[in-house]
Amino acid sequence: MDQYDRLYRLYETVDTDTLRAYQEVVDLFPPLSSTVGLDQWERARTELDDRKAAVVEAFPDSGEDYAELAANLSRDEAFTALDLYTKYDRTVNVLILDVDETLRSAGDTDNEIPRQTLHSLTEFHERGVPIVVCTGQTLENVKGFMIQGLGNDVVSSGSLSVVYETGNAVFTPGQGADTKRLLYEELDPVVVETFDDVRGRVLSAAPDAVRRGCHLQGNEFNVTIKPNAEVGSDGAVEIIDAALCYFCGLVGEALADAVGVDVAEPALLARSYFASDPEIAAVFDDGGRDHDADIEAAPPAFTDALRRIDVGYYEGDAVELVSLELDKTTGVREALDVLGIEDPFALAMGDSKSDLRVMEWLAESDCGIAAAPAHASEAVLDHVTAQDGLVYEAGQASTVLDIVYGMDLLAE
Repeated sequence: MDQYDRLYRLYETVDTDTLRAYQEVVDLFPPLSSTVGLDQWERARTELDDRKAAVVEAFPDSGEDYAELAANLSRDEAFTALDLYTKYDRTVNVLILDVDETLRSAGDTDNEIPRQTLHSLTEFHERGVPIVVCTGQTLENVKGFMIQGLGNDVVSSGSLSVVYETGNAVFTPGQGADTKRLLYEELDPVVVETFDDVRGRVLSAAPDAVRRGCHLQGNEFNVTIKPNAEVGSDGAVEIIDAALCYFCGLVGEALADAVGVDVAEPALLARSYFASDPEIAAVFDDGGRDHDADIEAAPPAFTDALRRIDVGYYEGDAVELVSLELDKTTGVREALDVLGIEDPFALAMGDSKSDLRVMEWLAESDCGIAAAPAHASEAVLDHVTAQDGLVYEAGQASTVLDIVYGMDLLAE
């Protein structure tokens, strides 16, 4: 009897819905609070053990693994796991995870990583699967909520790595001299000097309204302006649009100083370059800022350096200066090197363009699979759907983690 036949038999003959319900009680509601709670938890644990024992008896060759499948995966998830294992003939040996709108969602999980997802990640850690958290956030932010959610023992174990600020640096506690790799220090000095200059005067030289209405996010390298008003509000949209008009010009001036050549109207040249993004061009138009300079007429040293950087605009949320030579893929490669993973087969989960680059690298290298929430960007959804269709609802990242766990069980 092959694996598909066994799975059909398992899900036709076992009440897996009830089995999973007992497993959820045992996993997520430990006996911590009261005698009544302890009694209920112990009854659930006894019932769970009895039902798993019945599965083991019914499937003598692989009963323990099938009991775990039935207790953790729905029928559809189990068959998806088998399809993936059959297709790739490998199991996942590292997790690469975006955080915001991937593991957690402001609209569906109160911006907290759901308990089921945290439990799944802890289980992967205990089975020896390294975790790479890959985020645009600052290191302090991501360290804080990962320690709160997973515990300091997991975060400091040496098998969890944080790629932060979208690939500017990698932090892997417990790795000695490799604990922190600052990738931005390896950039061209012109780029580094430009970032330092912009960071040093982005607020002090700003128009009064921008200076009063914004603050500088505490990044190590990227330069990010955030609104003082509530993100997404009318006030935040207005002030971030004003900041964008000023910010792009400042970047041009700083870059001209860094390259050390005579550049006429560097602010206008920079606005013209960044206006290749229609959304940014629309903000310039609304703000009455010119952006029609001939970029090709600028000194080559200036335009070459300009092509190495980018300005990110997020309506009502942020304006950010980033390096195009550093991204999540670069950071992930460094993290895998620190973790000693020479032959990765990864699960990459994400929702944005920066996550898509990681997914595409895995696909091109035949070293992983990808998953995304249903609200991810269109390009990400197109890629994930075309690859394996691992699309999940907001706040339900644990369903994909369960599928990956199922691949392990089936491989055994």
